Amino acid sequence: MPTDTEDEVPVSVDGDAEAAEQRASWLDEASQEQDDIEVDEYDIVSSPNDWNVATIVNFIESGAVKIPPFQRNYVWDIKRASKLIESLLLGLPVPQVFLYEEKRNSFLVIDGQQRLLSIFFFSKGRFPRATSRSAVRSLLSEGKRINEDALQDDNLFEDFKLRLAKSPTGKANRFNGKKYNTLEDYKPTLDLRTIRNVVVKQTNPEDSSAVFEIFSRLNTGGINLSQQEIRASLYHSDLISSILRLNEDGNWRRLLGLPDPDSRMRDSEIILRSLALARNLEKYSGSMVSFVNRFCLEAQLFSPGQAEEASADFKEFLEITSRLPEDTFKRSGKFSGVLFEGFFSAWVRQEKTATPDKLAKAVLSVKDGQPFADTLQEGSTKTVNVSRRIQLAEKALTSR
Repeated sequence: MPTDTEDEVPVSVDGDAEAAEQRASWLDEASQEQDDIEVDEYDIVSSPNDWNVATIVNFIESGAVKIPPFQRNYVWDIKRASKLIESLLLGLPVPQVFLYEEKRNSFLVIDGQQRLLSIFFFSKGRFPRATSRSAVRSLLSEGKRINEDALQDDNLFEDFKLRLAKSPTGKANRFNGKKYNTLEDYKPTLDLRTIRNVVVKQTNPEDSSAVFEIFSRLNTGGINLSQQEIRASLYHSDLISSILRLNEDGNWRRLLGLPDPDSRMRDSEIILRSLALARNLEKYSGSMVSFVNRFCLEAQLFSPGQAEEASADFKEFLEITSRLPEDTFKRSGKFSGVLFEGFFSAWVRQEKTATPDKLAKAVLSVKDGQPFADTLQEGSTKTVNVSRRIQLAEKALTSR
């Protein structure tokens, strides 16, 4: 019986990478430090439902059920997807799906996207090619729907014919080679098969603050989702979209020394943290995770103009840094996110007055000094250390 966790892309040959949470080689350790989020008490209701296949397909097609991207491709091969369809045709039990109700008639998939997409693709008679998974993921980003033109693109999809093995006696499987439209009498059988789904919803407090924890704890994928991967889907806003565009900026990629975006979104998280600290430093206390999440919730209320203003600050800073040596924000050969966010925040708070030469000298005077190194000890995300790094940057930028 196929599940989402059985066919994920492997993390590594040994188990050490999981324990290390796939540390990035381009980013220094202090910038990858993750603190524990303090969890409030919530009132959560969960409602079990049995939706049939036809309803599930309709909900995905209409956008009522959204597949959060999480930088995860659809990873099942056609044989595993075929086994799921066969299980439904035969009436065998299929693992339940978890959904989060973000608002009326709008559900985010917490766990079960491989199953749901397999059903959707089979009903449409098209299966994503192995070489097009990233493109298909892009089509599904931000709750968008895969339209008919995309489904008929042979560069992205192929015909979905069930691929099922023969029996031990060599007898052909009766469903092998069948498409949705050629199931004949079994087509309504499949349409009416039900899958148990559990819809969870926060009732108290009256916001969506619990959604981050629900996704983090209930998602059962083979690779733990990074905090930024979850944010990118849960807190979608004009600002988040702007950050994803900024992450592809050539000046930013040059600073990082990383041609392509990081697969776990660590680079875009640095942008988000920088913007949050520059605007809300006085609100920072305790946990970087909680602080950034609160900023994301605030950003959902930003007007397009406010989101553009925040993005413009970052882009302007990148224009200045484009005239600096590539290793300006690197320590021991690795990019220092905490050094960068400290200086960006200081630059914004000092009304963006530093020249490129002044910025270069200021960074050089701080990054190899003992006071900065001390902020990386015993918890780089502690309030005192975060504030101290920005103070050091502000002092260096304003000194003569």
